[in-house]
Amino acid sequence: MPWAQVYDPVKAPWLSTLLAALPIIVLLGGLAFLKLKAHVAALAGLSASVLISLLAFRMPADKTLLSTGFGAAYGLFPIGWIILNAIFLYELCQDRGAIQVLRENMAGITADRRLQLLLIAFSFGAFFESAAGFGTPVAITAALLIGLGFPPLQASGLSLIANTAPVAYGALGTPIVALAAVTGLDLHQLSAMVGRQLPFFSVLVPFWLLAVFCGLGKMKEVWPAALTAGLSFAIPQALIANFHGPWLAGVVSSLISITALITLFKFWKPKKIYSPEEINRGDLAQNKQSALNQRALLAAAAPWLVLSLVIFIWGIPQFKKLLDGILAPSLAVPGLHQQILRMPPVSPAPAPEPAVFRFNFLSFTGTGILVAAIISGLMMKFSLKRMLQVYWKTLNRVRFSLLTVAAMLALGYVTRYSGMDATLGLAFARTGVLYPFFGTMLGWLGVALTGSDTSSNVLFGSLQKITAQQLGLSPVLMAAANSSGGVMGKMIDAQSIVVASTATRWYGHEGNILRYVFWHSLILASLVALLIFLQAYVYPFVRLVIH
Repeated sequence: MPWAQVYDPVKAPWLSTLLAALPIIVLLGGLAFLKLKAHVAALAGLSASVLISLLAFRMPADKTLLSTGFGAAYGLFPIGWIILNAIFLYELCQDRGAIQVLRENMAGITADRRLQLLLIAFSFGAFFESAAGFGTPVAITAALLIGLGFPPLQASGLSLIANTAPVAYGALGTPIVALAAVTGLDLHQLSAMVGRQLPFFSVLVPFWLLAVFCGLGKMKEVWPAALTAGLSFAIPQALIANFHGPWLAGVVSSLISITALITLFKFWKPKKIYSPEEINRGDLAQNKQSALNQRALLAAAAPWLVLSLVIFIWGIPQFKKLLDGILAPSLAVPGLHQQILRMPPVSPAPAPEPAVFRFNFLSFTGTGILVAAIISGLMMKFSLKRMLQVYWKTLNRVRFSLLTVAAMLALGYVTRYSGMDATLGLAFARTGVLYPFFGTMLGWLGVALTGSDTSSNVLFGSLQKITAQQLGLSPVLMAAANSSGGVMGKMIDAQSIVVASTATRWYGHEGNILRYVFWHSLILASLVALLIFLQAYVYPFVRLVIH
């Protein structure tokens, strides 16, 4: 017999909400305040979620254990697989000195740390998010920033803050496609609605990123670059999302942003360099830059160019379908698949929850990264034996990160299948006229919980639609708000923080990273929520809403 979820198990909504939130409080509190190692905090949060699901939400023990294992498996494949292979590529480059060469020659493109940050964290990061998603951009950009000499906290935190604007259209629009599937709303309308929300923040984020990095004064010195990065991303994002769909809104926008920034750097430079030592040396025109060694730079950049090409190819739906036709076994988890019912008002009618683990190994983004790493290793004249040695070294280095991600995803899946996530969602839904604001914050919470805008949309998309209809709001507006608000939760989700700490070789300092980004995440999410509130009620913002 399927088990039906109960969303107020103790017959006191506030207490049920508190119990549902407790595992996340344990996880984030352990990281930020108790300064526990990430894997210890993750295991503590997982333990709390298992106990609460069993004792408070009365989830059957077998289903609790199965959802734990299912989540852990998903944490390793595809998330952990991405981490492992992205760090493997970085280690290969480090072993051959390519990172040092890239660092020394970066001055030939721009010697200014602020401009390097915009190009790598914002524009290149947007490309990797749009093409692949699932932690790829943070893993790669954080590693690159470390290679260029950024301190670990800045490399981690700034990569996380930058990875916001493209998230809703990540992995070739997967979050919007999933949102349309779960809500039954029109895909193009959802894409267009998000495209009338996020572009404002696509312009804001480059300025915000620089202000966090170097302060308002030094940010103003490079405002043309920040404006170029933001506008060249936001305008194509809005146009493509509204007139084409979600699939290319991120990829094309990021490529235009990269091109626009590099072109700007050829014709414009700040008057003063912002150097690693924070020493300004007068007018840049009077300084001699290190000569750009084109051949050395090309060799050092080749692995990352190969990676970009492979990731783009791996993201093409037709290519994915081809690979999945070769190897993509699926396992419906016995005892869990369609054995748990989502109940009203979270879903319109009792709906069985799927639990299918699809091991589409060849089309995993992490496999594409591994292919790029092997090609790059051969280009750098690695022997097979040496590559295997580096891979083993990498596996040892990230072993605790893999454990952490597995535990965090297990926590998320227990939260989902027990109904704790819906209990939290319903608490937001009881806010009445303020729901456009708090419904957006629900999207933020969903991504912070699950680590994925796609997962948040799947969890809360239907709830957003139903609540909007009950309150007389546009279902398209509130479903889109779930995705738009969610992008700001990406920087504080625990798995992204672990990816960043692993990429920067700063494992064990996840609490520092969380404290660095938390308030930025909350404030930016609140600004998105304010925009949604205005779109719901205030002229002329209401003119942007699709009904």
